[in-house]
Amino acid sequence: MTAHKPGDPTTLNRLYGRSKGKKLRSEQSDLVEKLLPQIAVPAEGGIDSVILFGDDRPLHFEIGFGGGEHLAYRADILPDHGFVGAEPFVNGVAQALAHVRDAALRNVRLHMGDALDVLRRVPDGSLSFIYLLHPDPWPKARHAKRRMMNDGPVDLIAAKLKSGGEFRFGTDHSTYLRHALMIMQRHRHQYDWLCEKASDFQRRPGGWPETRYEAKARNVYGHEVWYFRWRRKAD
Repeated sequence: MTAHKPGDPTTLNRLYGRSKGKKLRSEQSDLVEKLLPQIAVPAEGGIDSVILFGDDRPLHFEIGFGGGEHLAYRADILPDHGFVGAEPFVNGVAQALAHVRDAALRNVRLHMGDALDVLRRVPDGSLSFIYLLHPDPWPKARHAKRRMMNDGPVDLIAAKLKSGGEFRFGTDHSTYLRHALMIMQRHRHQYDWLCEKASDFQRRPGGWPETRYEAKARNVYGHEVWYFRWRRKAD
C-alpha cells in the first residue's frame, strides 16, 4: 500500500453518511434483532472465508450495499462464493436481511457500520471482488475528501484484492465520475482498466443487476449511469 501522511485529505479513515432514516416496521425490526446477529461479521479479529463460512471459497466484499439487491443477486447466482456486505444505514440493512431471508441465502455475512473497519481486517490478497456501487458523491468540493474514491481507500482495496481480482464501481454522478477517473489514473500501476471502448462503461455488464437506486437515477432523474471494472495487477 502507498503511504499517506496523517491528515492527508486523500486518506479516508472512516465513512461519512447517515445511519438512520424512517422508523423501521415491526417486521424489519425483528429481522435486525434476530437474523442480523446470526449472519453478522464477527466484531473483532481477522476475517476470511474459513472464519465466515467454514471453508476456503472465493470472497466478495460490497462497500455500502444500500438495500442489498446487488449483494443478494450476486450471492444467489454464486452460491459457492462468500459475500460480505457493510452498510451503516439501518433501513438498508433491514432490506438486505429481507433479501437474505426470502432467498434463503447461506453465503452472506453483513456488518451494520463502517465498511472500512471491516475491510482493514480482511487479509491482504484475499478478495476476489470488491464492489462500490453508487456511493455518496459528496458533490461539494470541500467534501471531496469524504469520497470513498480517494487514494487511501483505493490503496486499501488494491491491498485486499487478489492478483487478478476485480474492483467494480458504478455511479450516475458526473462530478464523482471525473473525480474517480482522476484517482484511478493515479493508481494505474495497481489496476488494469477493463475497457476497450466507450460502450464498455456505458452498458451494464452481465451479472451486474440494476438496483432500485440505479433505476431511480435513470428513470426519475434522467441521469446517465456508468459502470467500471478494474483488475488488480500482480505486485
